Amino acid sequence: MIVTYNWLKEFVDFDLAPEELSHRLTMAGLEVDAMEVIGGGLDSVIVARLASVEAHPEADRLTLCQVETGSGTVQVVCGARNHRAGDLIALAQVGSVLPGDFKIKKSKIRGVESLGMLCSEKELGLAEESEGILILPAGLPLGKPVFEALGLKDVRFELGLTPNRADCLSVVGVAREVAAMVGRPLHLPVAELQETGPAIGSLTSVTVDEPALCPRYAARLIRGVTVGPSPDWLVRRLDAVGQRSINNVVDVTNLLLMELGHPLHAFDFNLLRGKKIVVRQAGDGEVFTTLDSQERTLKKGDLTICDGIGPVALAGIMGGENSEIQPDTRDILLESAYFNPPTIRRTSKRLGIHTESSHRFERGADVDIVPLALDRAAALILQVAGGEIASGRIDNYPQKMGERKLRIEGRLTNEILGLKLELSEIQRLLRSIGLDAEPAPDAPEEALQVIVPFSRHDLEREIDLVEEVARLNGYDRIPVTMPVSRMICHLSGGRQRGVARIRDAVVARGFSEVINYSFVSPTAWDRIALEAGDARRRTVKILNPLNEEQSVMRTSLVPSLLETVSRNLAYRTRDLQLFELRPVFLPRDGEELPDERRRLVMALCGRRAPEGWTQGGAMVDFYDLKGVVEDLLDYFRVDKVLWPVDAREPYLHPGKSCRIESAGALLGTLGEVHPVVLQNYDIDTPVYLLDLDIEAFLSVSRESEGFRPLSRFPDVSRDSALLVDESVTAQMLFDAVAAVRGKLVEDFVLFDLYRGKGVPEGKKSLAIRVRYRSLEKTLTEEEIAKAHGKIIRALEEKLGAEVR
Repeated sequence: MIVTYNWLKEFVDFDLAPEELSHRLTMAGLEVDAMEVIGGGLDSVIVARLASVEAHPEADRLTLCQVETGSGTVQVVCGARNHRAGDLIALAQVGSVLPGDFKIKKSKIRGVESLGMLCSEKELGLAEESEGILILPAGLPLGKPVFEALGLKDVRFELGLTPNRADCLSVVGVAREVAAMVGRPLHLPVAELQETGPAIGSLTSVTVDEPALCPRYAARLIRGVTVGPSPDWLVRRLDAVGQRSINNVVDVTNLLLMELGHPLHAFDFNLLRGKKIVVRQAGDGEVFTTLDSQERTLKKGDLTICDGIGPVALAGIMGGENSEIQPDTRDILLESAYFNPPTIRRTSKRLGIHTESSHRFERGADVDIVPLALDRAAALILQVAGGEIASGRIDNYPQKMGERKLRIEGRLTNEILGLKLELSEIQRLLRSIGLDAEPAPDAPEEALQVIVPFSRHDLEREIDLVEEVARLNGYDRIPVTMPVSRMICHLSGGRQRGVARIRDAVVARGFSEVINYSFVSPTAWDRIALEAGDARRRTVKILNPLNEEQSVMRTSLVPSLLETVSRNLAYRTRDLQLFELRPVFLPRDGEELPDERRRLVMALCGRRAPEGWTQGGAMVDFYDLKGVVEDLLDYFRVDKVLWPVDAREPYLHPGKSCRIESAGALLGTLGEVHPVVLQNYDIDTPVYLLDLDIEAFLSVSRESEGFRPLSRFPDVSRDSALLVDESVTAQMLFDAVAAVRGKLVEDFVLFDLYRGKGVPEGKKSLAIRVRYRSLEKTLTEEEIAKAHGKIIRALEEKLGAEVR
């Protein structure tokens, strides 16, 4: 935010030197990033009069001027053509240094001596471009520095405001702080209107369809204006705070933006279809062209200002080409409104538009200043552009925003700040910045009740008021003390502990964690061969990606981990045990934010044991990774696990992969990466991959097994070799045994598979070992035979097994 010394003095009578003001503003929390003296170092550029203007004897395009300085006459050669005898001009005397480090020296031009230079606005830094020299108003005293004579000598302060201080995004806001510093009253600008036109209600109307998004909308109609260049005072005032002059009507709205901090907008009334305003949400896919000639595609939730047919402005952000002020504009509708800050911020960020208007509205404007800003703008437009103001104003404010009240206690304030302020002093400090602070009804000797104005959106709690007291009293007055603190141990939530346990368990089994970017390329899904209709191809796009390779949020960790494997292999690190435990981002229909789900992906390749003279050269295979997964399942007490063949993932080999299921839930997939996918990543060795859904995994895990008594009695094992069809799987065998195991079966295991001599074609031999034990007694041979016979009969009936 840029303010100037002279502009501040229009609202507060103070005599602080610029350097002192800069220090005081910084100590009040409005840090001054830069201070620049306008016209500084240019006191040698003075007001002078042209006594005579003659043609240069040696050059047709030059003039020879005799210039009166008030203390004598000097001769100057000039190349401009817009001056004549009697004009007052700006003379840069010999020795002057103009902006751009341009030094004025005594010189000869085409053989004629020149003692100075007649300056243009550009050469004095008053304009970016100018034609001819600067002709000054009549009546200025000769010899006086030009900037001082024109009232342009000023000091510009550039403030580095924190986002919470939206109230200081204006000259009046900063002036309010200055008034509090010096203990002087703040004089707000006064709007004096002459309403000579017909009633505004007979000419136009305003309808607000979204009062929650636009609580207040006010308008005035000015007819018969003349659009043209702004007067010098207005151009200079805007230039002093870094604003470019456009035309007199638009310049007034920009002036009020900087002065009061309240954005305004002027519409060409004759371009409004239906001669009315409607405030509504945009429709999905609605197209609108803004003032910067950019076509914007809107969506539901974007607030628009419309005429009788369609949008004419993006509320609080930017106007539209279809209603902008033109040189031939004669009637204008002036808008002053208050918009919901989150709505403006959301639209501004989505469309990538940041303007002075959106900067203020998204931080919170002052709903109470709407009519003042409107009336002052109308009065100034009448002054600089002429015309006639329609009688009355439209002020659509159906439900006034509720009054905000806070309480501040004197004891707590002093305790926090380490001060000894009286409650009356706290009241004085808060009142100095426009806060209505009165003794609290329930404790008038101990606390204050403060009514917070709508300009201070940052004041939400008592501690905010305490901060205001500290700031206004002076940060440099707070005593220095050593802090006192105590450590509090917060236990993490159950889900966090579970994720941490999984990470620790995987690391304990020899795997190294990798962390990849959450952003990937849209082509990542092609490399792992996902089908066109796969839900993981629906991604969340980044609005401002660094590059195309990181333009979408990942929905799977597999591409990133395979990329890491490929990179390590390229650097000749062949034996890899890697994992990544991070969230993926899945879009949700109708929701702006994606569904974040944690997944664990593990990759294994290379030798089974480190290279050495005592180790063999065996390579890892599917069962090495399956063993690690089984170990994890056992560690987290996940039981009744099924391993259906074929993971049904396009990036896994269909004949060398499986799914992991428990309690009817799919926990993940496991298998060898498909050769085609390996080729896409330039990987020349088999890679085995696990993709586990952490949420599903933790939902079926148990913290502990619980206590089970140990039997004091011996166990007995029975082995049986069974001839079964090739189609019978181990899981089918396990399911059949589990269905009839009874209470005497302690466990059972498949310990042998045989095909070959003695086994018919299409058959295989499976050997199982069943261990029996009782908690109550030693089992008899009869009891064991009965229990084992029951299992064998079940296998014969369900699987067609034959005992060998």
